[in-house]
Amino acid sequence: MDIGFIGLGNMGQPMARRLIEAGHKLVVYDTRNDAVAPLIALGAQTASSPQDVADRVETVMASLPEPHIVAKVATGEGGVIHGKRIKRFVDLSTTGAKAAIDIAAALAKKNIVQVDSPVSGGVGGAVKGTLAVMVSGPTADVAAVKDALAVFGPVFVIGEKPGMGQTMKLANNVLSACNMAASCEAIVLGVKAGLDPKIMIDVMNSSSGRNSATQDKWPKAMLPRTFNLGFATALMTKDVRLALQEMKALDVPHDIMDAVGRAWETCIAELGPGSDFTEIIKPAEKRAGLVVGGK
Repeated sequence: MDIGFIGLGNMGQPMARRLIEAGHKLVVYDTRNDAVAPLIALGAQTASSPQDVADRVETVMASLPEPHIVAKVATGEGGVIHGKRIKRFVDLSTTGAKAAIDIAAALAKKNIVQVDSPVSGGVGGAVKGTLAVMVSGPTADVAAVKDALAVFGPVFVIGEKPGMGQTMKLANNVLSACNMAASCEAIVLGVKAGLDPKIMIDVMNSSSGRNSATQDKWPKAMLPRTFNLGFATALMTKDVRLALQEMKALDVPHDIMDAVGRAWETCIAELGPGSDFTEIIKPAEKRAGLVVGGK
């Protein structure tokens, strides 16, 4: 399948690579030449703009960090909306439902279908092809891209309406954010009382406290203090903000997630947007006057 791919960052680069390795022919675009070069070496063709990508293929995928960037790439000057061949825009980013609905409406005026397809599973999942792919869009268009999306991991068809995949992604990510924030306070409690954090994690993972943070983030990056899972605090904070916005717009309870949001706002304020999201332990450590893990 001929596919355009826009956005070759921490997630986009390995996803695009997997498409090439699966036999798909790619036309790629990124603002950074160093991100494009490894894929050109694998046989991809380079484009000069999002519009150029959309001039050359019917299916364009995008993996971008912020909703406003997705909107610009999709519908702005030089965006895919002006392409001559494009039939569908597959958005792998996390934008929230409102942005997805707005972009879908704008593209529809040019007979371009948006397929919502946010993913979850981090950089490791993108490399291994184990991402959860959450798709929403018209049945025929989802069917047209489903095999290609399956290169990234298991595909879950959420529904046909624009934004449904985004809502699923936000529900997942805000729960993941909750697990991380809550586990930090629980581990700091134990360490302050004299417990060994590694033993704490082992116990939690063998009992009712286990979750994605204790099973994955703590052993890989938090206990050894490498903080290197490759997902920025800015991106997790963005996802939490979007989830809270959607909760408020739909008038559903968000008391617990308000507290989670405050934890992530503290993290980004103290450590900066470029910090790894596993560093969320540091503000809790600072307040408790201790350090968890390490040698």
